[in-house]
Amino acid sequence: MHLKIFRKESLSNYLGADQYFVKSLSAFDLMTLGIGAVIGTGIFILPGTVAANAAGPGVILSFLFAAIVCALAAMCYAEFSSALPVAGSAYSYGNIIFGEFIGWILGWALVLEYMLAVATVSTGWSAYFNALIASFGIHLPKAISGPFDPAHGTYFNLVAVLIVIIVSLILSRGMQSSKRVNNAMVILKILIILMFIGVGFFFIKPSNYHPFMPYKLSGVLKGATTVFFAFLGFDAVSSSAAEVKNPKKNMPIGILGTLLVAAVLYMGVSAVIVGMVKYTKLDVANPVSYALNLVHQGWLADTLAIGALIGMFTMMITTVFASSRLVYSIGRDGLLPKSLSKLNKDKGETPENALVFVTIIIVIMGGFVSLDELTNLVNIGTLLAFTFVSFGIIPLRKRKDIENRGGFQVPLYPVLPIVSGLACLWMISQLSMTTFIGAGIWFVIGIIIYFSYGYHHSTIASDK
Repeated sequence: MHLKIFRKESLSNYLGADQYFVKSLSAFDLMTLGIGAVIGTGIFILPGTVAANAAGPGVILSFLFAAIVCALAAMCYAEFSSALPVAGSAYSYGNIIFGEFIGWILGWALVLEYMLAVATVSTGWSAYFNALIASFGIHLPKAISGPFDPAHGTYFNLVAVLIVIIVSLILSRGMQSSKRVNNAMVILKILIILMFIGVGFFFIKPSNYHPFMPYKLSGVLKGATTVFFAFLGFDAVSSSAAEVKNPKKNMPIGILGTLLVAAVLYMGVSAVIVGMVKYTKLDVANPVSYALNLVHQGWLADTLAIGALIGMFTMMITTVFASSRLVYSIGRDGLLPKSLSKLNKDKGETPENALVFVTIIIVIMGGFVSLDELTNLVNIGTLLAFTFVSFGIIPLRKRKDIENRGGFQVPLYPVLPIVSGLACLWMISQLSMTTFIGAGIWFVIGIIIYFSYGYHHSTIASDK
């Protein structure tokens, strides 16, 4: 058993299994997928609340520092996706570099990250949508407007369920159709954000930038640990590697380009909002709308509500897409039922069974379960994958059977991969004990599933 759980998959086996995917994604498509995942409602909330509670106007630097730390992990992902252009992201990388059991643990962590993230965002989308239609005097019955909680009169979150089903239907039509919808919505979202920056610029008062770091450098760094999680999501881009044209060139552009655009937009919004309003007044639920109403630009605040809905929608598109490719990959290897790896040739080689599977799980979570206590589990799943991908660059470079000529390589090797891994471990140490307990329960369930099913059905490193 000891040797079996650490057996490693060969890259050639994965490339053979994934060859049926249609190679249709360009660097631009990858960037819109990434930006769709990274830029959500957080851009309209975090700059204000973090400025008020931790960093003051120095929140601009908080986003810069967080982006730099994320860039380290992003470079490691860029090298992996360039050298190993296969579906499954960190799950598949783990199988090739560390072996089957570590790969399963990473895959199980990502299952939690992706599905829980979409379920959480679907409930947020529902809340925004209900607030929007309420402004027109339309109200859904209370019974279908929240999770199963009979004591408070709610049984089912209808809007959260419907929006996930709509996202899945779009993705089921194949990547050609899905990317057109996603690209258009991401461009619209960016235009709305740029509109806020452009209009808000004319209401900046230089005096609001003083003092720039009222809570000193420690406040800026505390802010950076908070906003770090706003950049998570770019790793979902690497799930699409098997569907990318010229992955050695386009995957690094997509991953690193996503991070660069996100950093510029986050810092731009931060600079404008703390310039418009004194940072001490920004500890409100929706600081951007609050700032716009203060300068009598309520029309733009309403537009931003639409931007928030679009932001959450594109995040769900990217993450459901990544979830389906992850589950496809695990099914491909026999660690979950092989039927999950079946591709639908009539819909552009879409892993339809995997898509239906993740949709059902997300619908149950978003429609019936209160997710308030579980959202931090998204962070630990992501950071665990970041840690292994960062440290994994070292054994990747030592593999003689994996060439990456012409592909991206992390500079200052091995220093930057080690620094990236240590930074991720430090971020994990900042999470709450509740998060560790929840994660522990999740991983115990995963280990039971592995040894009761996956261990016996695995096709990793065997004839397929």
